Amino acid sequence: MSDLSLRVMVQDVWDEVRLSAPSTSSLGELKRRALAVTRVMRDPDGYVMKFRGAEVADDATLAEAGVVPDANLIVLPRRRRPVR
Repeated sequence: MSDLSLRVMVQDVWDEVRLSAPSTSSLGELKRRALAVTRVMRDPDGYVMKFRGAEVADDATLAEAGVVPDANLIVLPRRRRPVR
């Protein structure tokens, strides 16, 4: 089984990273990798991952969530932050 090539936007740093992962990987694992690559040092549990506008569970696999090659995902803070 080949890896899926994915684009993950991490909103805290407004950076998009390209990651590859097998379809059996969990979305939580992908979220942690994206945060690490962009050097976000906060607790991953404080973030959610969205695919096609909907939040996806950390324990779901890429295949279970219907993620396809070259999909776009976004990592957002769980709680909205006030604008200053």
